Amino acid sequence: MFGRRTSEAAPPLRLVEPGAAANNGSGATAQPATSPAASPWVLEAKGKLATVVRNLLPAADAKRLTRAELTELIQSVVKSYIEENGAKPSPAEERAVIAALTNEAQKPAATEVSGGPLPHVAEPVAAPPTPRSPIDIAKEHIQPKLLSRVDIAAASALPRDELGRQLGEIVAEIIFEEKMQLNALEQRDLVTKLLNDMLGLGPLEPLLADESITDIMVNGPQQVYIERGGKLELTGVRFRDDSHVMNIATRIVSRIGRRIDESSPLCDARLLDGSRVNIIIPPLAIDGPSVSIRKFSKKKITLDVMMRQGNISPQMATVLKIGGRSRLNILISGGTGSGKTTLLNAISQMIDAGERIVTIEDAAELQLQQPHVVRLETRPANIEGQGEITMRELVKNSLRMRPDRIILGEVRGSEAVDMLQAMNTGHEGSLGTIHANRPREALTRLENMVGMAGINLPSKAIRTQIAAALDMIVQVSRMRDGVRRITHIMEVVGMEGDVITTQDLFHYEVEGEGPDGKLIGKYKSSGLRPHFTPKAAYFGLDKPLVEALA
Repeated sequence: MFGRRTSEAAPPLRLVEPGAAANNGSGATAQPATSPAASPWVLEAKGKLATVVRNLLPAADAKRLTRAELTELIQSVVKSYIEENGAKPSPAEERAVIAALTNEAQKPAATEVSGGPLPHVAEPVAAPPTPRSPIDIAKEHIQPKLLSRVDIAAASALPRDELGRQLGEIVAEIIFEEKMQLNALEQRDLVTKLLNDMLGLGPLEPLLADESITDIMVNGPQQVYIERGGKLELTGVRFRDDSHVMNIATRIVSRIGRRIDESSPLCDARLLDGSRVNIIIPPLAIDGPSVSIRKFSKKKITLDVMMRQGNISPQMATVLKIGGRSRLNILISGGTGSGKTTLLNAISQMIDAGERIVTIEDAAELQLQQPHVVRLETRPANIEGQGEITMRELVKNSLRMRPDRIILGEVRGSEAVDMLQAMNTGHEGSLGTIHANRPREALTRLENMVGMAGINLPSKAIRTQIAAALDMIVQVSRMRDGVRRITHIMEVVGMEGDVITTQDLFHYEVEGEGPDGKLIGKYKSSGLRPHFTPKAAYFGLDKPLVEALA
């Protein structure tokens, strides 16, 4: 057994259902007079606040509170309502509303209360967090005792399986000492949770293991949302408090040599599997530390997989494959969470295995399959404000690394000018992503980013450089049914006067909505001959290109 230290036995712990011994407050149970309870203001306030209270405090959670606790919570809601509406009810009327809402919250359904019936309120669409389980309650009490008996340094050096076995023995001893009632299955779950806290990301581990989840959003210790199938869901996952969330956040950023504290309250990071993480903490995040995780899919997403999933048509997939093989400079445009990086990974699979690729990202998340890949990552400033390495500096440095292709995880600033220069000086086949809602907006944003570099060039010169560098813009969007679709494939043709000329090769048209809520539409070809046909012919791919657009 590793480094165990003895400690004094704590008093016996009994897991009592919270709220079993209700302590009624004197003010909460006072019965108002008939006239205040029947006043118009009381009836109106009860009707409006019933929805607020039900959404704020589902019935399952209300039962866990004593009446005094419940009354105090509802009293704050009523006072906020009075302040917002500028009302001036009498103390008796205010007490009548609080008493009525308190009675209502402790019942499973809306029933008659003094002053009239409260309307039935539908449950919120998102499932409320489940009450704390006996395992979570036991973990809260056992964890401090466990840590007092374990040498953390020795424990961290053990393999997870061996650490789990030894922790299981200590936990069993503590459960026996504390006379706690947990069966074997609950004890295993408890040890797993303790292991996740010690070695992993605590309560987030089950969500990270669920492959159907694409995003995890922690909004403080008591609210964790996920994205599944393009839709947001509220989970029952909870942290103990803000410090628990901070411990997990610190563990994430310290693995890649970054920090998160009051002097540096926001940070981009990544998990070991490549998942992207953004962390922002108080004082910038008012309601507690916020952690946003964009999970890296373990399943390889290719253009063929996207075609089978309906994200793209077979003809569009063929054109993008040919574009990748023909060394086109492609910019992928889309909003947050639209699937830009996934599409970038899919197109990058068309790159020949003999090419040297340099990737440049804020937080490395690209997963290229080629053998010759150099991955570069930006670095934030240290605590003295020095040592920052920006995207632009990495792009400049990459030009001296003899790259065949340069891939930018996201173009967001002055590095745009260096990327365009690279595309115009022999580094064909480069890829990048940009935040924009439409392909033409992507061109405008790119022009604005070149201006951020402080280079004093006329607009026509900048647009000429963009038109010469870019071959294609692919627009990807997460639509209202949660499905990510490629909505446009637009080709950059050249210049006419001061305007960049483009032509649409494909676009997606919405035709309606099915009974399952999924959008019905078609991927339509323009039938135009691609401007890059000569490039495709150089690689012997012009015939399949023309057939795909026929």
